[in-house]
Amino acid sequence: MSPMSDRPNPSAPVHRSGFACFVGRPNAGKSTLTNALVGTKVAITSGRPQTTRHTVRGIVHRPDGQLVLVDTPGLHKPRTLLGQRLNDLVRATWAEVDVIGFCIPADQKVGPGDRFIAAELAESKRTPKVAIVTKTDLVDQQTLVQQLLAVQKMGEDVGIEWAEIIPVSAVGDSQVTLVADLLMPLLPAGPSLYPDGELTDEPEMVMAAELIREAALEGVRDELPHSLAVVIEEMIPREDRPADKPLLDVHANLYVERPSQKAIVIGHKGARLKDVGTRARKQIEALLGTPVYLDLHVKVAKDWQRDPKQLRKLGF
Repeated sequence: MSPMSDRPNPSAPVHRSGFACFVGRPNAGKSTLTNALVGTKVAITSGRPQTTRHTVRGIVHRPDGQLVLVDTPGLHKPRTLLGQRLNDLVRATWAEVDVIGFCIPADQKVGPGDRFIAAELAESKRTPKVAIVTKTDLVDQQTLVQQLLAVQKMGEDVGIEWAEIIPVSAVGDSQVTLVADLLMPLLPAGPSLYPDGELTDEPEMVMAAELIREAALEGVRDELPHSLAVVIEEMIPREDRPADKPLLDVHANLYVERPSQKAIVIGHKGARLKDVGTRARKQIEALLGTPVYLDLHVKVAKDWQRDPKQLRKLGF
């Protein structure tokens, strides 16, 4: 046996695995990008800012490695105790990941919110950072070029050297694969962290609650986003069902802060809540692969965002 055979083969592809998180101000396209990369719906996406409250992990499996995406809430100047806790959660996440993707929408000029995050990011000196310019389908080529230059300058101003600057449209599927291609080499070499085929490690109850919350936020007025929390009381298989016709009973409470908001969620003669239930049920059935009976109740928890006791009760 020649002594050469013990040496590692330099041309063998290195398998990498690690954690990446997307940051950005609220509604910058972080969740949509996570979903596009994973290829299935794992993070709640909504047209309203500040809808993600849980660290949702999406898992991208590739022959050359495994990328675990941690989706954080949008970082913002906090006005409530909930806001403060969300910001702490963001910073704690940054300290633990292998690469950070900063999402900046192409259709909005770089503003104080972006600079605030960039300055915070500059503090995490060791973690590689990638700038991802999202929603490129909404702008023309010239606007996009100006935005890419503005993002480059923002990095220089705070002392960040971007590992990459990537334009992407998750909706049009433009360059989504490229994002994974560029994030992968920034991860440490190592075996997969999750079994093949797993797409998220969020407990099913948390994901079901997020889907209900997403359906409830669809098309309502601006007063609701922060004020809505969903808690699943129980999720149990219906007894006495034949094995080939299972049914899962899901009982959930939607908490709002004021009676006027309760009226909005329920709608005229309960029509809105019924619509929310139908939409959420379809999503939960798709997620769990089983028929679901969804039972929804709306309750008022006065000013829960400012009350430490209620925040704990609602899982924050």
